[in-house]
Amino acid sequence: RVSLAGSRETAFTYAVSAAGVVNAISRACREGELSSCGCSRTARPKDLPRDWLWGGCGDNVEYGYRFAKEFVDAKEREKNYVRGSEEQARMLMNLQNNEAGRRKVLLALCSIALITYSLASECRELGSFLLCHRKGKLELVNNRFNMPTQEDLVYVDPSPDYCLRNETTGSLGTQGRLCNKTSEGMDGCELMCCGRGYDQFKSVQVERCHCKFHWCCYVKCKKCTEIVDQYVCK
Repeated sequence: RVSLAGSRETAFTYAVSAAGVVNAISRACREGELSSCGCSRTARPKDLPRDWLWGGCGDNVEYGYRFAKEFVDAKEREKNYVRGSEEQARMLMNLQNNEAGRRKVLLALCSIALITYSLASECRELGSFLLCHRKGKLELVNNRFNMPTQEDLVYVDPSPDYCLRNETTGSLGTQGRLCNKTSEGMDGCELMCCGRGYDQFKSVQVERCHCKFHWCCYVKCKKCTEIVDQYVCK
């Protein structure tokens, strides 16, 4: 569920959604599922070693990008908001984050690299420093921040408190969530439990083990039972 607030979580959601459309359309073109497009016609990269082959049917990311730009942005552009209003600022924020998501996929597929989204690293720490100018552009009100590039995510509202259940923001809270006692990351008990502490319990886990390949052609495994410690937020 996308919160109505223009928070960093909302920015991330819009970017991922736009990126997903590019990815889906690009692959559909490659698979021949769309009559309006086909394989990618990207030229051989100049820096590709000569002994590397270049060919086959690749994802048509160029078409996917163009389609996603028209399709995803249409909802934002169909309404006329008052210039300088909060509604227009949110619209501009959404368009910026849509474009950032599309460009991540465009760069990832064109460079044959895997891009992992990270909310903490991709969101510009703009917060309330990003406002909507009366000319219809997002504008910084604090010079110590840089204007975002086309690949940056932006937000206009501070994030709500997701530690406790709040139906207004769509937060389920973190009470009862499994956490990792030894992790210092987002899944760690200290961070996820918001300082409330956590409870420990033992759980029986059954996993496949001692797997062997038999000729020909199947894998046979045994089932191993293990008692492990688990932790949940209070």
